[in-house]
Amino acid sequence: MSSGRYSPEDWASNLKNYAISHKWNLLALLLITCVLSFYISEKEGYHMDELLSFELSNAQFTPWIVPTQPEGRLAKFVREEIEDPSFAEECRNVVDIVRDLIQNKGNSRLAGFQADVYDEPVWISGQQFRDYVTVDRQDAFNYLSVYFNVKDDNHPPLHFMLLHTMSSLFQGKIFPWLGCFINLAAVLGTCILLMKLGERVWKSRLCGIGAALLYGLSAGGIATVLLIRMYGLMTFFCVAALYLHLRKWQEDRWRKNNFLLITVTVLGFWTQYFFLFYVIALAAVVVLALAAEKRGKDILCYIRSMAIAAVIGIAVFPFAIQDVFASGRGVEALEKLQSGFAGYGARLAAFGEITVRRFAGGYRGLVLVLLVILVGFLFWKSKRVSPGRTLYAMLIVPPLCYFLLAAKLSPYLVDRYIMAIFPFLALLAAGLLSQSGIAVRLCIPVAAAVCLLSLVSYDGEYLYKGYEGQEKTAAEYGTYPCLCLYEGVGYYENLIEFCEYEQTLLVTWEEFRSRGMDPVLTDSGGLVVLVKTDKEEQLRTLLLEKYGFLVEKVLVTDSVYHDKVWLCKKEV
Repeated sequence: MSSGRYSPEDWASNLKNYAISHKWNLLALLLITCVLSFYISEKEGYHMDELLSFELSNAQFTPWIVPTQPEGRLAKFVREEIEDPSFAEECRNVVDIVRDLIQNKGNSRLAGFQADVYDEPVWISGQQFRDYVTVDRQDAFNYLSVYFNVKDDNHPPLHFMLLHTMSSLFQGKIFPWLGCFINLAAVLGTCILLMKLGERVWKSRLCGIGAALLYGLSAGGIATVLLIRMYGLMTFFCVAALYLHLRKWQEDRWRKNNFLLITVTVLGFWTQYFFLFYVIALAAVVVLALAAEKRGKDILCYIRSMAIAAVIGIAVFPFAIQDVFASGRGVEALEKLQSGFAGYGARLAAFGEITVRRFAGGYRGLVLVLLVILVGFLFWKSKRVSPGRTLYAMLIVPPLCYFLLAAKLSPYLVDRYIMAIFPFLALLAAGLLSQSGIAVRLCIPVAAAVCLLSLVSYDGEYLYKGYEGQEKTAAEYGTYPCLCLYEGVGYYENLIEFCEYEQTLLVTWEEFRSRGMDPVLTDSGGLVVLVKTDKEEQLRTLLLEKYGFLVEKVLVTDSVYHDKVWLCKKEV
């Protein structure tokens, strides 16, 4: 008589049966994993925002590197007033500080605590830079620090907390896999959902596999994996939201079992605010569809679920309100929304070109897909499966609204802001291919051809090939101090190098020109200069006349960040 429990043999048998019945799905996922892993292994450098991700995730209570204030105010307070070798003493310190804050408010120790702020940029040690971007035993799994750092940024905290988790597991290290692994998991999760959606919407397993291949092996999928930001995770939550909404519509289950729907909505909100573009449009389609069928009670239950998600999302991260309505980026976006349609056509064209290049590898791939669909609808006759008007609306309207809003409100004309629409394009294209009257098996060859075009045409963005050499140069000359002359922005790109040098001074040309005699430069016999401005000749002259430094050797002439690196020695 069965006990009702699964034995190990039962688990093994079930797993084997699942693998056999889903072998093509698993092979497609394996292929996507191998290709994306190859590109991750080729990544050498980081975008400035990627390194900012590491800093916000891992710098203990110090959200920004400020050359005149290397240590954040709260970081100094924690170090001096809270940290103690004894855990019990630390707890007592926290209790005392909270009691003092409640009783004295603006006159408390925390409110009146001052950071060390200097009149001009100061030298920052390599160890300090390592502390900014990596995690050690002392600050591992410190999610309160991440929360504090991100509240001063324009993004919610979820992705940064996941990146901090990865950094805490690999303490003292920074390498692409720490962030790309999160993206890889998100892309594979998205591909699994596309497979499920292919079966659920188009009644075709091969359609789902084709959609997964079209997305996972596209230039857009590669870029999503390589960019260590929150857009891969947001894309997953957008597709997960679509899957849950479609399932509820087909199963007519709006009044119960809404926990997953609420959870995905909250997590998407905590990942990137652009998620709202998609989920609000999706919610509007659902409400209108339910209203058309006069299902008032279902509408109320659905709105209640979305309201619960909104309350939870804002209650846990109330700084989102300021981010959206009062921050620099938020105000800029609102101003763009109110500015009318001036220049909007050019922005739509720019994002359209990015979409074609990232999704289909250029216009050749797009023409191939459209041509096969058109021929199929014109010359083949077969029994087609129509998802219905409501499901078509769910598939098309939300990503279209997302694209239109992202094109209007994005601060820059770059691919990251529209990465979320790539899987929806793949799902729609694979569905139309499978329903165009052509044998559904042609979905896979066409997808393979488009993927090949996309892979061949990928421009290598986010790989930063060649930076590894500059990093090795920094390690080779790490015993020297480094002078980084920049134009006020861009020095984040070189954080990995700064970790190698004994100490680094971050200054603009005006700051360095007006700086008094610097004892570090006066006493040092050698100096590495990282030049990120066009003041090369003026800098050479000033270094020679003021400190006696001559440029002995140009170590890097033109890096992936367009830097120049000099080795300077004192004039004999």
